[in-house]
Parts: sequence; structure tokens; C-alpha cells
Amino acid sequence: MVSGAAWAQALPPTVSAALKKAGIPADALSVAVASTDASQPPRLRAGAERPVNPASVMKLVTTYAALDLLGPQFTWRTPFWVDGTVSQGLLRGNLYIQGGGDPKFVMERITAALQAVQAQGVTVVRGDIVLDQSGFQLAPVDPAAFDGERLRPYNATPQALLVNFKSLLLGFVPDVAAGVARITVEPPLHGVQVDTVVPLSGGPCGDWRTALQARLDDPDRVRFVGSFPSRCGERTWPVAYTDPERFAERALEGLWRANGGLLTGQVRQGVVPPTARPLHEAQSLPLADIIADVNKFSNNIMAQQVFLTLGRVPMERERRPNEATLAGVGSFERSRARIGQWWRSRFGNRVSEPVLDNGSGLSREERVSADSLLVLLRDAARHPQAEVLMQSLPVAGVDGTAARMGERGILKQALGQARVKTGSLRDVAAVAGYVQGQGGNPWVVVAIVNHPQAAQARPVLDAVLEWAAGLPR
Repeated sequence: MVSGAAWAQALPPTVSAALKKAGIPADALSVAVASTDASQPPRLRAGAERPVNPASVMKLVTTYAALDLLGPQFTWRTPFWVDGTVSQGLLRGNLYIQGGGDPKFVMERITAALQAVQAQGVTVVRGDIVLDQSGFQLAPVDPAAFDGERLRPYNATPQALLVNFKSLLLGFVPDVAAGVARITVEPPLHGVQVDTVVPLSGGPCGDWRTALQARLDDPDRVRFVGSFPSRCGERTWPVAYTDPERFAERALEGLWRANGGLLTGQVRQGVVPPTARPLHEAQSLPLADIIADVNKFSNNIMAQQVFLTLGRVPMERERRPNEATLAGVGSFERSRARIGQWWRSRFGNRVSEPVLDNGSGLSREERVSADSLLVLLRDAARHPQAEVLMQSLPVAGVDGTAARMGERGILKQALGQARVKTGSLRDVAAVAGYVQGQGGNPWVVVAIVNHPQAAQARPVLDAVLEWAAGLPR
């Protein structure tokens, strides 16, 4: 075991100083900095062999495995089926929507799919619209279980037919002449009444969400008993629906009717019967676009959808993208086994395997070492799809979750030159990715702090990035 003093001596002075200022001991930091050339020894390594909680940096494992196993052009399919006769726009029977795991089946794309169904001759359903969620086998999860914040979209849980991330987008547009802010909601939820206006108030914008005094606990009503500060201008507020198990049913019925469709029955859960006939198939965005959202904006539910999809990749398909369809039913257990098998095949026993839970990093159980992430990122830098992964990472001080990294004034050489995945949880702060050093030499950087004071550790991670950016060839 390396002593804390020896650990501190191994660190650059700027990193040690940042740790001291944050009140974090040196041995709370796991760090590795190395060339992308795997034949070269690391330039900095301390605590790197120790498995730690990486928070959202774990998304690097999920997205790289997906790129390697599925290929950047892989798409998810959402088939629509009919069971009955279709004549003159009328379906005498049921319309089935079968979830295929699409991570971004959002309002605009759902609307396009429903319009395509109507263009195929089904505008009136004299029966039910049946949602088939059987593609994933998942135990019920309380969205509040992780941190008590059940209405935060980041706590939404996956589904085979995931509709609009199980979340509403509330919009507020001040109408000063009328003295109100007009409220919009997307998508429309059938049977849910939403207030259309809220009074305007003066004063600073401040904590405008609290000022609204939203009442979001009633699954049949969204109310606002407060006010909206006129100085805020137009604002949007994404919130998770209070009854997530019924969100898909209400959203799809609302969108079906909003697009001119009629329904005599109900929207319900079920399974596509063998007698059903295919009518339409909605195709997702390609995987390359999906992982850009996952990594740049640290989208947890999209990461979990990708993770669950990997459990459906047959075990024999090592590094053979786009050659076969998915098989079986997705589950977290199957995904953990499949990615473990991929890891051993790809990296052997050079470093320890990650301990996976849901693949998004939104977990108290997931663990990975800085050494393991270093090996993964070095391997990814030589992969045929290296550019796809790198382009998915936020640029320090520019975009995504790294957009504000330059505000602390530490990053100078690394500003705009680092493509990194960030991560944060209670007691965790992390960063991992690539930094351009002097002369354009790329460095792999992994830095993770596990400590009760981790919320104060961002300057430490910045100091590591800045030190790496100053390294010569």
C-alpha cells in the first residue's frame, strides 16, 4: 500500500496544490496519463489499479463496446403491426407497436411514425392500440430509489418501447400584456389536464422553478399555484411524469389523436400475436448519433437502452458489426455477462474487468480502475471507429457537460483541446478522455476522485487536464 505522502509526491505540484485546497487527501485520487501508444509507459500513474466508482465515465465502457459490437450505422427498429382488416382508413382490429429498444424514440420521430401509419391506410382504429414491451425483461424500479428525486428525468428507467424518455417538456412564454406566462407541454398526454397559464411576477428570475409552485404528483393534472418571473423570458423545464408506467400509453394516445387519428378502444400493454401483419417499421437514428447524445449530454436512460441492447448481441459475435440481427430478450444480467465476455476477449487479463450495474454510471455499485479505462481508451484510439467515439465526447469549455470547465480559470492549454467524458455523483468526481499536448501529441487522461469532498474536486481534475496539455512529445 502506497502511503498518502508518497502518493502526493508522485503527483504534479499543481495537482497536489488543488487537492490540498479542496481538502481532499492525495490517496482519494486515482489518476493515469499516458500516450495513446500502448507501448509507452504512463507519464503519470497513482492509485490507478484500484477499482473506484466512476459515475458517468462508465458510459465510455458501454458506448465503446456498442461501437465495437454493433458498428456506428446500427439502428433500432420499432415495428407497427395490425391484427384485423383495413379498409378506407378503418382498422377493424388492433394496432400493435413493438418496442425494439430505440434509445431516442422522441416526440418528433413518434409523430413521423404515426403519420406514416396513417399514410398506410390506418386513421381509425376500431379496437385497441397495444404496446409490446416484451423486448426487455426488467424488474420494477422506483425512480426515487437512487436519490429520492423521482421527477428528475435522469432517474427515468428504461423500456423496450421507451417514449420520449418518460418525460414532459414544459414551456413558459411570458405574455406581459395579459399578465401571464402561457404554458405549453410536449408530448400531449391523453387524459391529463395541464394548466395553460400562470401569473407573471416581478423581481429577478432566480429560482423560477420553485416560484412556480408546481403540483406534479397527480397523474391526471399538472398545476401551478405560484407565479413566473417575467424577467426570465422564455424557459423550458423537463420533468419526469409522476406515473412512469402509464406514460407511454398516455403519450401515444395523445399523439395519435393530435395527429388526426381516432380510436374506439384504449391504449394498453400487450404482446404482438402471431396472427398480426406488419404495417410499418420506424427506424432509429444510427448508433453514432445515439452515443453522441449519451456522452456529450450524459444521458442516463439512453445509455441504459444501449447497455440493454448489448445483452441481445449473440455471444459469438466478437468484433463483427452489422452481420446479424439481435436475438433474445434484453436484461441487465445478460448485458453484464455479454460485456464481460467482450472485455475478456478484447483485453484479456491485462487489467481488471469493470463491475457493471446498468452501464450508465448512475449507480452506487459500478466500479472500474483508472488502469482499465486507460487500456480501453488506448484501444479505442486505434479502433477503426476511433473518430466516432472521440467526436461523441464533450470538448472542454465548448459543449456538452464539459462546456463550463473553463470557468474556473485553470484550463488554458487544455481549453478546447480536451475531449473528455465527465462524471459526478455524491462522493464522486471523474473525467476521462483525450487531451492534445504540445505539438499535437494526444494523451489519454483518466482522473477519478472518490471522497466525501468530491464536489470540491473539479479544480483537481482541471489541473490534471492542464498538466497533460503541457506535456511535450
